Amino acid sequence: MKAANIYVPFEVEFKELHNYPQAKRSRNFFELIYVVEGTGVQYINKLKFNYRKGNLFLITPQDIHSFEIATPSTFCFIRFSEYYVKTFISKDKDAVKRMEYILQNASHRPGCILKNKADKPFIASLVESIVRENTNQQIYFNKIIEQVVNTVITIVARNIALKLPKNIKESTGEPVLEILHYIQENVFEPGLLRAEVISNHFGISLAYLGRYFKKQTGETLQQYISNYKMRLVESRLLHSDMRINEIVYEFNFTDESHLNRSFKKYKGISPTEFRKSNS
Repeated sequence: MKAANIYVPFEVEFKELHNYPQAKRSRNFFELIYVVEGTGVQYINKLKFNYRKGNLFLITPQDIHSFEIATPSTFCFIRFSEYYVKTFISKDKDAVKRMEYILQNASHRPGCILKNKADKPFIASLVESIVRENTNQQIYFNKIIEQVVNTVITIVARNIALKLPKNIKESTGEPVLEILHYIQENVFEPGLLRAEVISNHFGISLAYLGRYFKKQTGETLQQYISNYKMRLVESRLLHSDMRINEIVYEFNFTDESHLNRSFKKYKGISPTEFRKSNS
């Protein structure tokens, strides 16, 4: 792999690997990694996910990731900076803000980014187009690759957006996206997620904050915080070897009973039963 910085708006690289380099802790770019061939395990932020042909991963600048390769694997790497998002993807400032938020919102989530079934063959055909253009290098091939990369990034953003609260749409205004981003950044700090702290942080009255958030997302502020936290706990149970008491500590639950009650309300079963049933 190249050094964990890029100095161009975007770059594309194909590599067949038998071993994957150690996880990098620092980078100044987003990285899309498409599995052309091969199998193994993806490790990201202490979580793991079995990968195979057709999987697409988004690595944000904050993530620590690596692969454990089981069978020789060919990867397509598409690296792009925030500058690329701001300058090349859209001239619409609000659209750029939404795109930046959506891409940043990918953190904490292991596994293939493609949640929309119809997009999987679409992405495969786009990667094939990049390979073909890069191999033939006919006139305007760089411009065509740039347009294909733009399409791939937009499809990725759509798939991440499918995980946002049900009422969030493309036209949703910037303030609620900033509130969601604040919640996700501070999900491990309960003191920063109290409604009065959030209202002070954004200069919004406490009464208006509750009404505004519910109207924009379809959930109350506390419902969203609780459900988001439970989704992360679910990821830990499915994709890590963390013990229950370690999850309790990470998310600042009072004790295991507190976690059990919260998770049972969310999934209907205890964390231990959930892990066993999905092992």
